[in-house]
Amino acid sequence: MKLLACIPARGGSKRIPHKNVVDFHGKPLISYSIEAAKKSQLFSEVMVSTDDIEIARVSEEYGAMVPFMRDASLADDFTGTFTVTRDAFLKMQEKGYDYDGICCIYATAPLLTPDYLIKAFTYLKPGVDCVMSVCEFTFPIQRAFIMDKTGAVKYREPQYASSRSQDLEKCYHDCGQFYFYTKEAVLENKTHVTRPFIVPTYRVMDIDTKEDLAYAKVMYKILMEMHLE
Repeated sequence: MKLLACIPARGGSKRIPHKNVVDFHGKPLISYSIEAAKKSQLFSEVMVSTDDIEIARVSEEYGAMVPFMRDASLADDFTGTFTVTRDAFLKMQEKGYDYDGICCIYATAPLLTPDYLIKAFTYLKPGVDCVMSVCEFTFPIQRAFIMDKTGAVKYREPQYASSRSQDLEKCYHDCGQFYFYTKEAVLENKTHVTRPFIVPTYRVMDIDTKEDLAYAKVMYKILMEMHLE
């Protein structure tokens, strides 16, 4: 199966300026995603979709290709990841490349390892057209609180107020690391059957703020020192 890896990395990050190329233990943040993709040896090409010249330069320096600059219309705060991934797939087709599938890998996933990509790819079997990385909520969402108009808290689902945590169904969320798609899903512009690949919570870090970035650096150092999978 011939696969393309696409790493979306627009230049307009606001809370952490130049987030995708910010220093992370001596290397640009995006370099970790590029290296994980390349070390997995799953992909015929590893490319970065960006609208930013500096991100393009850094990406090529670390071994990714930047075959085109992303249109400004696809580089705002409202364009979804799948839209950008599909745009990359179609543009590569126009350039003469043909793939059986594509993997979108977030540029801000320094805790991702090649092994997770390799294992997740095995889930992309006949009848499955998407595999997405997920992780378990660390607290039962059935016992979440909301605030009413007066500012008082109440259970969102009061029927579970007295339930034991271990008796409640496990729930998961998108952990924002990667998505595999078949060629058919991309061309049809929709997915039919999505299978989750569960990533341990200690390997998941959503980097949106400077505090997130600092915490991710600490977690990365701990994981490297403990050799955790």
